[in-house]
Order: sequence, then structure tokens, then C-alpha cells
Amino acid sequence: MTTLPATTATDTSVHTIIDSPVGPLTLVTRGGGLAGVYMTDQRHLPSQETFGPRVAVTDRPVLARTAEQLAGYFAGDVRDFDIDLSTSGTPFQQRVWAALRDIPYGETVSYGELAAVLGQPTASRAVGLANGRNPVSIIVPCHRVVGANGSMTGYGGGIERKRWLLSFENGMQQPVLG
Repeated sequence: MTTLPATTATDTSVHTIIDSPVGPLTLVTRGGGLAGVYMTDQRHLPSQETFGPRVAVTDRPVLARTAEQLAGYFAGDVRDFDIDLSTSGTPFQQRVWAALRDIPYGETVSYGELAAVLGQPTASRAVGLANGRNPVSIIVPCHRVVGANGSMTGYGGGIERKRWLLSFENGMQQPVLG
């Protein structure tokens, strides 16, 4: 998975919506890369106008590839995603999101552990804020970050979805969420 260079205001965004076991997912592409994977009632959801027009999943290669890999993930066949990203964020957010991609499937780390990996052991709150602003849910696995004592903490898609994803990755059969 690579992160493409930052896009400009002239890059056109388009989106599609796919079904998943955690509810509908809105996939947004901009500048040839994946710019967003958003869940229903997502916290920190950008304005819908920034998503651009709705297109068929097959209209853009990155949307088709993302939908295919997410289907594989939910089937239990894909554990690592290979999708070009085109996310917008501060340099610190980009560092946090890159570190999130290194958390293995089915494992969790605490915000403090992630801050230490980044060489900033006292920055757990800043890591938490950057984690919460991750625009590419599931693909960049922010759901794998938990509280210091292993507790479920905030998740942009909601705690119920975070629990679902972690349980799913640990082999527990899960009902489909709305």
C-alpha cells in the first residue's frame, strides 16, 4: 500500500457505496487513490459535497480494487490491503496512519504503545486524536487501537463496529450490523 502525493483542490473526487457486514461503506477516491472509507454515522465525516458525484464501483479501478479487497477481508481471505491511498492530513496524522498499517491483523496496541513506536511516548492523546481522524477505516486499521488496559475506546464508526471488527479478526462469528 502506497500513499500518493497530496492532492490539490482541482483533483476530482468521486464516490460509491458498497454493502458490508458492518453496514454500508462509502468509498471515496481522489487523485487516483483511495481517499476515504466511511461508515454510517461516522464521526468526523467530511461534508458530502467533498465526496463528488456517485459512480458505479467499476467506474474507477481504485474503487473496484477496494471493493474486491474489502469483500475478501469480510470473507476472511484478505488480511493486508494493497490499495494506493490519497489521504489528506497533517504530517503527524500521516505518520500515525502509516504506523496503524503496521499493526498485524487480529492484534491490538494501546495509544501509548503506538506513541512509543512513533518515538513520542508522551503523545498518546495526540495519537488518539490522529487515530480518530483516520479517513480510511478498516483499510488503515484504526480499530486495532485500544485503551492502555485493553478497554474499548472511541471509534469513528462506533464502538459496536469496533467490537465487531476485532471479534471478527479473532475468528468469532459475528452477526451482520445494519
